[in-house]
Order: sequence, then structure tokens, then C-alpha cells
Amino acid sequence: MEDIRYVHKVTVGSINPNVQLTEDKHQSQIDLLNRCLNEFPKGRIISKDVAFGSYKLGEHQLTMQQVTYHIGFTKHPHWLNNK
Repeated sequence: MEDIRYVHKVTVGSINPNVQLTEDKHQSQIDLLNRCLNEFPKGRIISKDVAFGSYKLGEHQLTMQQVTYHIGFTKHPHWLNNK
């Protein structure tokens, strides 16, 4: 852990029922997570937060999940400047 110099949070999913994620947005969240874990400098998951939302819409029950990954890097990735 002492070699971690930069931490970036990547959120996958949403618990807001008023803002439904499109398939493209969800895929872009997963792509960013994979890029953080596979491209140089490779990050590693040091923690994750999981949030659930349960909503009743008429007769239907809606359960949503959001996971925020804390990715640790030894140095700030240059390709994260615009994120």
C-alpha cells in the first residue's frame, strides 16, 4: 500500500431510479474500470463501496446496485487527465 500515490474512483451502475443508465453508458463505465486495471500504469483495486436502492413503482419492486471501485496507482496515469 505504501507504493500507492494516486487513487481514482470508478463507479459502475446507478441507484437513482430517475436516471436510468443506457447500455452504452454502463459499458463505458466497465471499459474505464478495465482500462484502469489493464493499461500502464496498472492499477489495483484497494477498496470498493456497494450501494443498493430498493424502490416500489406501483405493483413492481425495483432494486438497483452501484459499485464504486477505489483503484490505486503508483503514479497518476496520463490518460486519466480528461476523466
